Amino acid sequence: MLVATGLAVTVAVLAPLAAPGLVLSYDMVFVPHQPWRAELVAPGESLPRAVPLDALVSLASQVAPGWLLQRVALAAILLTAAIGAGRLVPARHPATRPVAAVGYAWTPYLAERLLIGHWGLLLAYGVLPWLVAAAIAVREQRPKALRRLVLVALPAVVTPTGGVVALATVAVLVARRGAARLTALAVGAVLLLNLPWLMATAWTRADARSDPDGVAAFSAQAENWSGVLGALAGTGGIWNAQTTPASRSSPLAPVATVLLLALAVLGFRTLRRRWPAGVATRLAVLAAGGFLAALLGVLPGLATLLGWAVATVPGAGLLRDGQKFLVPYALLLVLAGALGAERLAAWATARGAVAGGRALLGGALLLPVVVMPDLAFGAAGRLRPVQYPADWDAIARRLDGQPGEVLSLPFGAYRAYPWNGGRTVLDPLPRYVDAEVLVDDTLWVGTTEVSGENRRAAEVGRVLGAGGPVAATGVRWVVVQRTAGGRPVDVAALTGLREVYAGPELVLYENPSAP
Repeated sequence: MLVATGLAVTVAVLAPLAAPGLVLSYDMVFVPHQPWRAELVAPGESLPRAVPLDALVSLASQVAPGWLLQRVALAAILLTAAIGAGRLVPARHPATRPVAAVGYAWTPYLAERLLIGHWGLLLAYGVLPWLVAAAIAVREQRPKALRRLVLVALPAVVTPTGGVVALATVAVLVARRGAARLTALAVGAVLLLNLPWLMATAWTRADARSDPDGVAAFSAQAENWSGVLGALAGTGGIWNAQTTPASRSSPLAPVATVLLLALAVLGFRTLRRRWPAGVATRLAVLAAGGFLAALLGVLPGLATLLGWAVATVPGAGLLRDGQKFLVPYALLLVLAGALGAERLAAWATARGAVAGGRALLGGALLLPVVVMPDLAFGAAGRLRPVQYPADWDAIARRLDGQPGEVLSLPFGAYRAYPWNGGRTVLDPLPRYVDAEVLVDDTLWVGTTEVSGENRRAAEVGRVLGAGGPVAATGVRWVVVQRTAGGRPVDVAALTGLREVYAGPELVLYENPSAP
């Protein structure tokens, strides 16, 4: 029954991906074939936000096309989330497991992070129920539990945020009196899995400190009349309003949040009683920590402190988008809420209202879908596959094996191509071609400019901003994306470059004066 529920949710959300092509949405950038480069493991000029995720995609791309990898990854997120939550909830009624499955795979958190393209983070979201189950097994010293915990943690550590969530989960749930060695082994194993991005952070030449303006820019946002606190309580509140489902602005959304919170309060006692002693309380502590992290950029005193930290402490910029850390809270809310619905149904059934008890569980099952129907069908059609124009393959062939940096113009991080329905997406060129591509890592959130950390990109940006010729930047190749949107490229800036290829979408230039 759980597998059928997971498949139903997956099909309902990813139905548009039955069509050919690739879905491009903000940070979710897949290409037909992603070349392998050493920079994917140890980026020299930028922070390792996609380490080791991009390297793993590149390796997998050697044996499978990008369209297949994307579908497998997205389906795995939804299936593992639904089935994992359904297996984890300590249910007595058979309908409680599907309630938890649908509830966890149909949250505003999942919808918003899917639309913004954080599929690597959602891998951690999907496996968290399995990681909690494995941590409980290790805590109880069951056979082969530590091995299972390590295997389950692997998908979570493909991004730094997912790795931090996994490490905190294991550290909080496994620790117990008299089992220091076992705790050290479990925490140490997950810490070792985090080494790729930790070592890349130590090696990069990028400044690991961040622009403090990013604290306000990436802080949680209100979605309806309940404000920021109400949005976070319902697992929403992402900083980017463009990636928030329209249904989240409904005045009924906070009402549903209150209902779910009431069910969770009712069911938490049952969760504590049915799980091993102390585990539910520890998960609640973990959830509270994640909720506090989401509030850091909102509360005046804490926001000031966070601004100082990200500008001073290397790596503290990971906390700017604190809403990312709601993952344990979302899991606890769904598990306790499902048990609360089970308790209400049992109470109704005990008083002879059998049909009423079934209706309560049926209502709890459908509540997430009714309140947020626009997650279905690729977030109401916003996640639709498209085909890259032929120019992209033509440029990739010409740059294959060629030395020198490639500058992508217009100089900006994100694009809005007509052939992608005008939807915003991170520049695909660095993943499409086998070359080192320079893009501007400065981010604009509304009218707020958040400076990047790539010093080489900042150097090129200063030359271009001063009206200097592109040839003066020292790059060897320049790709002008004609339909990318953003600031138009000044033709005078291309003086001295030799045109190598010109198509309707892309133009490739070579800089004869490049070293």
